[in-house]
Amino acid sequence: MPLGLRRKKNKSRESSNLVENEEVGGHAAGSSVKSTVNGAGLPPPPANLRPKLVFHTQLAHGSPTGRIEGFTNVKELYGKIADTFNLSPPEILFCTLNTHKIDMEKLLGGQIGLEDFIFAHIKGIKKEVEVFKSEEALGLTITDNGAGYAFIKRIKEGSVVDNVKVISVGDHIECINGKNIVGTRHYEVARMLKELPKEQKFTLKLVEPMKAFEMLEPRSKGVKPDSDNKLGTGRGTLRLRAKGPATVEEMPTEFEEKAVKKVDDLLESYMGIRDTELAATMVEVGRDKKNPDEFAMALDEALGDFAFPDEFVFDVWGAIGDAKQGRL
Repeated sequence: MPLGLRRKKNKSRESSNLVENEEVGGHAAGSSVKSTVNGAGLPPPPANLRPKLVFHTQLAHGSPTGRIEGFTNVKELYGKIADTFNLSPPEILFCTLNTHKIDMEKLLGGQIGLEDFIFAHIKGIKKEVEVFKSEEALGLTITDNGAGYAFIKRIKEGSVVDNVKVISVGDHIECINGKNIVGTRHYEVARMLKELPKEQKFTLKLVEPMKAFEMLEPRSKGVKPDSDNKLGTGRGTLRLRAKGPATVEEMPTEFEEKAVKKVDDLLESYMGIRDTELAATMVEVGRDKKNPDEFAMALDEALGDFAFPDEFVFDVWGAIGDAKQGRL
C-alpha cells in the first residue's frame, strides 16, 4: 500500500544554475578534446583538468531547466543536479536521457552524448508489497543507478512479479524482508531475490519515481533492447567509469555497440541484471585478448568484485569475437 510521499517541496530559494524560459531539448556545449578526470578512490583533480562541458537538465516530473558542469562520475552528477534544484542527492533515483518518461532504454549509464538532455527522476510514493514466490524465477531484471540504489529495469510478461500490479519498472527496491539494501549492488540484489525460498511469501519495500499528472499511464514492463535505439545525437560522448578516469570519446563503433548489447543480454541471462557500463568495460577488457583464459584473468584484475561463472566468461569471450568478425 502507498505509504505517502517521500519528498516535501521546498521553494525557499532558486538555484543560480536554473535557466529561465528555456525549452526542453537544449544542447550540451563543450569540447571534444579527450580530458582525464577523477577515477574511483582518487582525490578530485584540479578544476582546470575537468571537462569543460555543460549539460542541460530538468526534473522528470516537471521543473525549470538547469545547467550542470564539472562532474567526474555519476555520484558527482547527482550532486550537481541536486544543487541546481535544491534537493538532497539521495532523493535522485536515476536519470534518463532525452526523455522525461520512465524509459529503461534511455537510462543514463556509463556514457552521456555531448548533446544529451538529462532528466532526473526523484523519489515519489513509498509502497510495501507482499509477494508469494510460486516459481524459482520472479521475472525481474535489476539494475542500479551507480550511487547505491538498485531498481527494477524489466518485468517479464506472465511472471510472478507481473501478476503483482503494484510493482512497476523504475521502482527502487529499498528493503527485502525488512533488510535495508540501499548501497547493495544490483548483482547482489538479484542474487538475494533468487535465493528466496520457493512457495513462501516475502515482503518488498519499494519507492517509485515521482510522476507528473501527464505521466500517469498503464504500468510498463520495460522494453527489449533495440540496436537502433541510440542515445546521443552528437559526435562524442562523456564516458563515466566506476573505476578510472572519465573521458570524452568518439561515439561507439558498430563493433562496440553490437558487442555491448550482446554482453548486456548475457548479463541478464546469467545474473538477472542489466548494466551497459559493466558490459562496455568487459568489451574494452576483452577486445585485444587472445584466448578465454587471458580474458578471464583480465576480468579478475579489472572487475574483482564480481564472481563471474566460467560459462558466462566463455560466452562473453565468444560474443566479443563474434562482434569482431561481424557475426552479430
